[in-house]
Amino acid sequence: MSASRLPAAQQIAERVASHLARQMAKAHAGGLHSLATVPAVGDLEHVIDSAFWASLRHEEGYLPRISLALAAPSDCDKPLLFSRSIELSSAALARLAPAVERPGIHLGVWPVNGNLHMWGTTRVIPPFCAVVEVTAPGVLVFKHRHLDDTVKYVNMAVLDGDEVKMVDESVAAPGNCPQLVSFLLGYQSRTSQRGSGSVLVQLAVSMRAHRRGGILLIVPGDSDWSSSMAQPMAYEVRPAYTTLADTLRQTVKERSGRAWDESVRLAVEHVGGLTAVDGATVVTSNYEVLAFGAKIVRHEHAEQIARVLITEPIEGREPRLLNAAQIGGTRHLSAAQFVHDQRDAVALVASQDGRFTVFEWSIEQHVVHGHRVETLLL
Repeated sequence: MSASRLPAAQQIAERVASHLARQMAKAHAGGLHSLATVPAVGDLEHVIDSAFWASLRHEEGYLPRISLALAAPSDCDKPLLFSRSIELSSAALARLAPAVERPGIHLGVWPVNGNLHMWGTTRVIPPFCAVVEVTAPGVLVFKHRHLDDTVKYVNMAVLDGDEVKMVDESVAAPGNCPQLVSFLLGYQSRTSQRGSGSVLVQLAVSMRAHRRGGILLIVPGDSDWSSSMAQPMAYEVRPAYTTLADTLRQTVKERSGRAWDESVRLAVEHVGGLTAVDGATVVTSNYEVLAFGAKIVRHEHAEQIARVLITEPIEGREPRLLNAAQIGGTRHLSAAQFVHDQRDAVALVASQDGRFTVFEWSIEQHVVHGHRVETLLL
């Protein structure tokens, strides 16, 4: 297939390859090895073009959802290998899609005698391996694997039809954004990935997954958060539910292995499920659950929120200072009001349509700052 059928393919391929090369150079400088190989721009362009057109093909009434990993089979752990590799094409991708549509399974793609072929499937790929994921017709997400394969992949770009969204890494400068945003952009150290930042990402993913919308409020343990809630609260939790907090408090030795990862996943799913109930779920900064289904009200001594600063980590998207009524529905407005009144709190807000915003108080701007991050969570 000619790359000219999708003009955006070359632009994305060049920028994704450049991003991967920078990240791997930093990793090598830090003494890390056994990393992925940066794919050639032409190969990446071919994958993008094939995946895009495959996303529009119906196979037996289904639209394909595919995850393609650009890696050689020798770089993957215990892959499933085809006896004969299959030359990459949109038609072949659409036929193979049912085998790799479940989370965590990738279709391996790598050059064979100068031409790209699909060599099999794999669950384990090397760090910084480029992944092209078909999530919907005409929608491709470009990711790379974290150093820790239990953590959500880092999104680099999104192609939505003819719109290209390149992730802007510069917003993750130290102190410039909440921990969740910094982590989603891949700016956390390896030692931190099995702690709080990783859990925030898992909670955000869980909140989006139930598609009912929800609010998660993270408050200091000594916060007077209940003064910003309608009383009485129907689902206040006493004593606090501490399963997730207790799991995270385990020692580094106790955290080793898949058993700990599974314990965290189950605890996160429990807390994430609470956010599906209408109202807000409240947890401490240590992830002790204090309430769910709580109705946010303006604090009796606080003013009505007037403005909110909205930013999105996408290149070309300028910060916007909006009237509070313009930031979304009642869920977004109430969460922003809570952060306006409880300025040590952070609010995570998921909409039914997939929008996801992190609200925090900006000391520098003296305003509630909303970080739109749904592009990073795809």
